[in-house]
Amino acid sequence: MTGIEFLASFLTTGELYGLRVGSTLDEVDRALPPHPFVDVVGEEGAWLQRDYGLVEFAFNPEPDPGPGAEWVVATVTVQLHRLASDDGLARSWARSTGVAFPRCTSWEELREELSRTHGVPELKVTDQGGFLQYRAVSSHVSVIVVDDGGEERGDRVGHGDVWSLDLWLPFRAG
Repeated sequence: MTGIEFLASFLTTGELYGLRVGSTLDEVDRALPPHPFVDVVGEEGAWLQRDYGLVEFAFNPEPDPGPGAEWVVATVTVQLHRLASDDGLARSWARSTGVAFPRCTSWEELREELSRTHGVPELKVTDQGGFLQYRAVSSHVSVIVVDDGGEERGDRVGHGDVWSLDLWLPFRAG
């Protein structure tokens, strides 16, 4: 699978390897092929961040923080901007997952793939000060695109390139 196909599927479905907001840490461990990661736990176990380099998961304890609480996915971020400066990250991700990403992915390339994809949600565009956010309300995925004409591709992503894709869920009043 190409990186562009992978991203279009994520944007359309709100799922990454079958995982969504509310998936458990055990489900993440079973769904992802073996790949190195770093875990960071917040003060008093208030949150957990698992960083695979290209993909980051943020977890909250459910149902309540404390001993015995189960970690559940709160957000997922595909950190595409990291690929521009780290050739090894794309190679290792392709080896462990079978998904091949280029160093940079333009919004134009992703939009073209979306035009061939069934069920693409409506995207709402907002200016984020140097970035544009394309938010798919139905799938809860946002695409963050560099919107700074002075940024050129090189060791960083440039103008018109995708910075990241973020899976989020609206705030739930408790």
